[in-house]
Amino acid sequence: MTSPNPLFPGAHWTSLRLIGDDVMDDQLKHQISMGHYGMSDLGECLEVARQIVVDDEESWMRAWSDMARRIQDRAEAAEKKGRTVSAGDAYLRAATYWRASLLHFSFPDDPRIKDNALTSYQCYDRYLELADYPGEYLKIPYEDSFLPSYLYRSPLAKGRPAPLLIFFQGRDAWPEDTRWVYDGAIRRGYHCLSVQCPGQGLALRVNNLPFRFDWENVVTPIVDVAVTLDGVDTDRIGLMGLSFGGYLAPRAAAFEKRLKVCIANPGVLQWGASIKSNLPEVLGHALEEGPEAFNAAAEMVAAHSPVAKWFMRDSSWKHGVSTPYELFQQFDACDLTDVAGEIECETLVIDGTEERFSAGEARRLYDALTCPKDFLEFDEESTAQLHCQTGAHATAAEFTFDWLDDRL
Repeated sequence: MTSPNPLFPGAHWTSLRLIGDDVMDDQLKHQISMGHYGMSDLGECLEVARQIVVDDEESWMRAWSDMARRIQDRAEAAEKKGRTVSAGDAYLRAATYWRASLLHFSFPDDPRIKDNALTSYQCYDRYLELADYPGEYLKIPYEDSFLPSYLYRSPLAKGRPAPLLIFFQGRDAWPEDTRWVYDGAIRRGYHCLSVQCPGQGLALRVNNLPFRFDWENVVTPIVDVAVTLDGVDTDRIGLMGLSFGGYLAPRAAAFEKRLKVCIANPGVLQWGASIKSNLPEVLGHALEEGPEAFNAAAEMVAAHSPVAKWFMRDSSWKHGVSTPYELFQQFDACDLTDVAGEIECETLVIDGTEERFSAGEARRLYDALTCPKDFLEFDEESTAQLHCQTGAHATAAEFTFDWLDDRL
């Protein structure tokens, strides 16, 4: 059905493009979606978008940073005058925009990477204190470092043991931006532990921890801490991963048996296959010819595709490798084919009819599971059909927590 509004060339709202790059556009809509929780404001986001040049990471960094500084200055001025509500609200949005500046910026030697990340959490911690939101910072021991985390305790638990939902994001987004998860949890009587894992957030940008395929070695230390937390019912611990986390969470669940439920949003069976399906076919052929041929083909593709160039540089940093061939070896190692049958906890696999980044992978994961399982597909009727339900987080929370309420 053709839309009468020329701004929507397709049949659904998802055809609207605010930036002429699919990845940047999705990331912008992610920021706008947070307005539902007071973490962004529409006018501020659109003013930023007006200044972004397609495929220009510097323009992305500069535009979001300028907005973040402007809002932080207002927060600090309001706090000095004792206007704690205005200050808390502004600190929360400033924190969002500082993180947003890093969402599409992949030059790890740039000092703004670390500076903006730390400033974001300085603002976020000021918000938590001024707004009296029930979140507290935790450091989870991990090898010879730690994973920056926030524990959100539900006031509804009232001192009684309550379920705990552990969650993390994927390749790009930050867990604090995924407020629909931790806010939805505490409003329903769950505690929630959001973790910045290797390859993500501060764990990458400050602690220099890259992704790894054997995610059970990340989640087991998290669960080790979770079972010691006051007020946590250790028989009711759930795990949720979003985006690339749709591979990471079930990978961990195959080995970590203290989990009662697992949610993969969206589910991914083979991360390498999903990545290759979005890249030129020439790379798939070159990969079979060995490292030299593949690196040359990747360089050629990057020269003609700014998105591919950004993706390979960004992913190489996050996976801790130096060549495209090594990167795709890492992608291919993220494969649940041989371990999906080891998952024992009840698992929810989520998908969307307009999932562009890992199309078809959720159904493949669901079919490979032998544990108790459910499949939830968001379509145009729900308006939540995009990757990780971008633009429809209220709907995502409604359906996800309705499923959890019957199990956790």
